[in-house]
Order: sequence, then structure tokens, then C-alpha cells
Amino acid sequence: MPRRWISLLSLAFPLFAHGQSTPAPAPSSIPTLPPEAYDAAKELWDNFAPDDVKQNYRFPSREEAQQAIAKIQAALDSGSLDDLAQYADQARQLAPVLQSIPGFSDYGDWLQSKLDELDAAKALRRAPAPLPPPHPSSFDVPFYREWVTRLRNRPAPAAAAELMPTLQAAFRAEGVPPQLAWLAEAESSLNSHAQSPAGAKGLFQLKSETARQYGLSTFLPDERTDPEKSAQAAARDLRELGHRFGSWPLALAAYNAGPGRVARLLAAHHADTFAAVAASLPGETRMYVPKVCALVALRSGVSVDRLQPPR
Repeated sequence: MPRRWISLLSLAFPLFAHGQSTPAPAPSSIPTLPPEAYDAAKELWDNFAPDDVKQNYRFPSREEAQQAIAKIQAALDSGSLDDLAQYADQARQLAPVLQSIPGFSDYGDWLQSKLDELDAAKALRRAPAPLPPPHPSSFDVPFYREWVTRLRNRPAPAAAAELMPTLQAAFRAEGVPPQLAWLAEAESSLNSHAQSPAGAKGLFQLKSETARQYGLSTFLPDERTDPEKSAQAAARDLRELGHRFGSWPLALAAYNAGPGRVARLLAAHHADTFAAVAASLPGETRMYVPKVCALVALRSGVSVDRLQPPR
């Protein structure tokens, strides 16, 4: 319904209340909101937005809408937990709007999949320090137990029954524990067409260069949306990261934040564990690694520390 759509839209852009300043320019890597999609949304606003909404909000320009997306992307790329937390409410409101705009729904699906990390950062940023493991040999991933509690009663995505056998078979064929295929839930909520503003796409949110490195086409067709082929590429990438860093939590951190960043932090801290460098990683990665570990444990019944080590 137009009124419901407009209500979502008016909530989605709190930065654009009358009298507030314009956000900083968006990075050039953020894709352009299609003009025809923007024009259609603007027409809905002009024709159906309630007067009280128009009094308090102005319709953002295409550039300003992109800037809102860019700020969230920047917080995910390099921000602290505080940076993530400040965008949690805006992202929750923006995601359904993007999902409703023709040509931009894939970005809405991507943003929807990131709400967990943003919401968790908001909940945890003022919380006490992560609970220590109950004894020294326990699995030491900061915020892991908090994520297990957070996700314990969440059902798997509807697509899991159809997709997971294929994804796990691909991981198994590449010598990677099949349980780790559940990282696709953290990456995309098992939506094969999810796309990030930074250009990552598919179930495993592969960037173009990573996909091509492992033999996938990224243009006509874009094989990152193919469940089996994307799983093969993700498993190969994860296997190489596991070999390099010697643990699955560190491999997951490198998958999310980049191997160069993780390697530099390990060297700077003279460390060899995720826990030792977690506080220096971007807020998204600090949330991502325990989230994936919790999903693996809850969905497969096997803790990541009990999986076959990288080989």
C-alpha cells in the first residue's frame, strides 16, 4: 500500500528531518540509486505522504539517500561497536524501504542481513566485558556466549532446507568442515541475490576479485548467485585462510575483514588467536566471528573448536 510504503520511507531517513545538516559525501564505491527508481519513490512521496510527515521530513535527494547507505557501509567496514550501534535504528528502518524500490531490493536484502551485527553492537557496547571462558581450555571467542543466547531460539531461514545440503557438500568436497557452510546465514540470510554497496554478492557475499580468483564469472552470468559454485569458491577461500592463520576463528575474521588486516594485527600484538586481536578489529568483525561460531554450534550441534582443524 502506498501509505504504508511512505510511512516506512519517512522513518528511514531521520538524517533528513527539516533543519538537520546534510551528511558527508558518499564514497565513490557506493552504487548509484537508479534514477527511475528514485523518481518513482519521489512521486509516491509527493502524492501520498501525509501532511504531518511532510511537515517534519523532507524527501532526500538521491545523493543523500546514497550517503545514508554509505555511512552504514563505512561503519561496517572500519567502525567501532559505537559506530555500528548508532546506525542500528536507521538501518532497521532503511532496509524495508530499499527492499521495496525496484532495482535496489538486493541492497535492502543485504542490509537486512546486517541488522544482527548492528543490533548486537547496540546491545553490547555498554555491557560488561565479554564473559571469560569457564576454564582455560574453553573456546575463547569474545561475545560467543552472548551470541549463542541471542540466536538460540531463532529458526533457520526458510531456504536452509533446500540450500544447505548443496552448500555443505561443496564445503566437504573442498576439505572444509561442512558445518562452516552456515556462515552463509550470517553473510546473506541465505538469500542468493543479496548484494552489498561495496560490491559483494550472493550467499557468501563474495567480492568480484575473490570470485574471479576461484574461477567464477561475475558478469553474464554472475556465478556468485549460483549456490553450488559460490559455495565452492567460499570454501576454497576459507580453506586457504585456515591454512594461513591456523584456526577457524581467525580464518573467519580474515574472511570478513581481509587477511592483510588480520595478519598485521597478529604481528603487531605478537599473537596467534582471535581473542588477542578482537578488540582491534572493526566492530562488524568483532560481531561477525562469534555470530558465525554461534550459528555453527546451534545449527549443526558442533562447536567450532571441535571441528577438524585447517589442513
